[in-house]
Amino acid sequence: MVLTMIAPCLFGLEAPLAYEAKTLGLQEVRAENGRVCFCGEPADLVRANLHLRYAERVLLCLGEFEARSFEELFEGVRRLDWQDWIGKKDAFPVKGHAISSQLHSVPDCQAIIKKAVVEKLKTVYHLPWFEETGPRHQIQFSILKDRVTVALDTTGAGLHKRGYRAVSTLAPIKETLAAGLLDIARYKPDKPLFDPMCGSGTFLIEAAMQAKGIAPGLRRRFAAQEWEQIPAALWTRQREEAMAKVRSGDAAPIEGWDIDPSAVELARANAKKAGVDDLIHVSVRDIAAFSSMEARGMAVTNPPYGERLLDRDAARALYRTMGKVFTKKDGWSYFIISPDEAFEHYFGRPADKKRKLYNGMLKCEFFQYFRR
Repeated sequence: MVLTMIAPCLFGLEAPLAYEAKTLGLQEVRAENGRVCFCGEPADLVRANLHLRYAERVLLCLGEFEARSFEELFEGVRRLDWQDWIGKKDAFPVKGHAISSQLHSVPDCQAIIKKAVVEKLKTVYHLPWFEETGPRHQIQFSILKDRVTVALDTTGAGLHKRGYRAVSTLAPIKETLAAGLLDIARYKPDKPLFDPMCGSGTFLIEAAMQAKGIAPGLRRRFAAQEWEQIPAALWTRQREEAMAKVRSGDAAPIEGWDIDPSAVELARANAKKAGVDDLIHVSVRDIAAFSSMEARGMAVTNPPYGERLLDRDAARALYRTMGKVFTKKDGWSYFIISPDEAFEHYFGRPADKKRKLYNGMLKCEFFQYFRR
């Protein structure tokens, strides 16, 4: 059985995610704005959920069609083979969004899609109503320029929820974004990594998980684990294979600092929960004291933003400090995510490269310094 799948991602991470999907052996991989599409068998659906580091979730695409009226939307949805995935007792709530389309009312679209699915299942199961007490099959729809995509969410809680960060500091960076930025920065386990404003330790932990070969979804459950259409044996086998790939971890130093002692304790607790505390060293230290005895390395950090934690003047004073301590040095590179368009001015020099992306709903740039 060949399945068509969609992995939504944060804008700016399409290329890393597409490459990652190809390395997993997924077929017909193509990157689009905010998502990557691919094909595979049910085992690939399981593998994608367990291993994709940069995706937000894995959707099972059931169909795509044009719709400019509610009638066209209803008929397009009703034509799909819902009975292949939704049983007599299964729950099937509907959510989604519409952008630049004639069908712009999301509540109305939800109601139409729900009605269409119910009518289709009535003809298959010969039931007057559905109790929806069984496993949840979340229907996800998107309508972009009158093009409708209808899918089932196989993931449940977003893939950024690895399971190691039940509590976090204020304004944390998303795990999927942290992993993606490490990829853009070309982090490799043989190069020392530093985060001098580590907060709850997300950059450090994502790097250490990569160094140890820990699949990001190894310690969590997924919505499709409850579906009878995806055999439990597939999940068991894929988890066993993922566990067999976990290494003891022989990485270069992975070190974090933070001026807040409570953040340091939280980073340590999160690292232990993720199973990577043996690779990470975290201590209380001010960014102004940044230095390292390592001959080479990289600093990747998510400094406090004036929009959220500090007032703008304080944030920009921090950028000035970073510019002073992140000195040009052979073998060293620096990577900073910030929403401040004037970041380079206060840092003191233009970035060698920049990439636009979003941290949550906040438009940011990833400033990269690597040239001497």
